[in-house]
Amino acid sequence: MRTRTVLTLVGSVAALTLPFIAPASAADTVLTTGSLGGTAVAVGDVLTAPLATGTSATLYSSATGTSGIKCTTSQFTATVTDNPTAPGTATESVSGQSFDSSSCTSNVLGVTGVTSITVDNLPYTTAAVSDGTLTVTPASGSTIQTTVKLTTLLGSITCVYQAPSLTGTSNNTDTSINFTSQAFTKTSGSSLCFSAGYFTAKYAPVTDNGAAVYTN
Repeated sequence: MRTRTVLTLVGSVAALTLPFIAPASAADTVLTTGSLGGTAVAVGDVLTAPLATGTSATLYSSATGTSGIKCTTSQFTATVTDNPTAPGTATESVSGQSFDSSSCTSNVLGVTGVTSITVDNLPYTTAAVSDGTLTVTPASGSTIQTTVKLTTLLGSITCVYQAPSLTGTSNNTDTSINFTSQAFTKTSGSSLCFSAGYFTAKYAPVTDNGAAVYTN
């Protein structure tokens, strides 16, 4: 969605959820396509974004370490639910965040492969603010959750990680959404599952029907 597990996954993310509204002057709304002050994104428009070229989505066991899981293919999908006059806060409904397990690897001792990574409890709500701040929250009474299935020397294991919310930023230079070391807590899984997860990813470009999405 400017991108704030793995993933789900807000300025830009909000763009991901942007529905297509009447083409009011883009300069008048928070989310626009084509350029800053371009064409207004319509409510109901669907925004998508892959990982930025040459980057990976990571879920590491510490905020500063490099032990954990890395994926080179991921994408999110969001629908715009509100795109008010700028400055303001646009909102989106994040309906999908996928990770291609064939692109994922793990360097955790005893882990031999990544079977799947699934983002649960969708949809999430993304709030994209004109200043580039993104906030991703689950439905009331729910939580942001990611389920990771791994192959180990002792067989298959399932690790579940949760977070109350995620924060990120959007960047109009490359129409990206960025999440850095977003903290997750392990709620179930074997001792081979690291006790905490820190999610980092850069999604770009965020597009609406092929057109780059900007935050005004």
